[in-house]
Amino acid sequence: MAKAVVVFSGGQDSTTCLIQALAHYDEVHCITFDYGQRHKLEIKIAEHIANDLGVAAHKVMDVSLLGELAISSLTRDSIPVSHELQANGLPNSFVPGRNILFLTLAGIYAYQIGAETVITGVCETDFSGYPDCRDEFVRSLNQSLVLGMDRQFTIATPLMWLNKAETWALADQYGKLDYVREQTLTCYNGIVGDGCGDCPSCDLRRAGLDDYLQHQATVMAALEAKQAQHKA
Repeated sequence: MAKAVVVFSGGQDSTTCLIQALAHYDEVHCITFDYGQRHKLEIKIAEHIANDLGVAAHKVMDVSLLGELAISSLTRDSIPVSHELQANGLPNSFVPGRNILFLTLAGIYAYQIGAETVITGVCETDFSGYPDCRDEFVRSLNQSLVLGMDRQFTIATPLMWLNKAETWALADQYGKLDYVREQTLTCYNGIVGDGCGDCPSCDLRRAGLDDYLQHQATVMAALEAKQAQHKA
């Protein structure tokens, strides 16, 4: 029986990954992290979607220590989300160590339940500038976890080389574009669906959706070409 663990926030990217995983694995588990993020609604949305889509199990893990240590606009209500980059070249929504911790804990969970794949929606092609979303980082951490636990498993990144328009196209491949658009929470200000329309996350999401809806056939063809390339 093929098992997978999806690192699941209830946002557009992780929900699209979950929809795809449910079509390809016999048993899918979700793991969601409570790290003191600025809107707790994210966790409730994740619970609702996981239940609605019928995953085998959904684990919510308290890692609030991360929120205490990592200073970011996503962990401090007193810091407004900014469109401007910081002096270090990163957005102020970057939470240092977040994906290191999340993927490590998801790997441990996968070990315990006998899953051979951990799935995460990180993306290097069309992302917010976070260094822990890069392919090089994921492959490096994957190798370290395999060495540290002496067990083969794969951290899969289905969205790594997709832009946001192609991510919308992927949801549409599975007949779930409207579901992802209406049910997910990507907005940094905690507004479900199309969001606040002003934060960097909403800007990226909206631009990708507009691109897909305006150039549907072209974007879908580009997605299928990338799928064929990486399958080969």
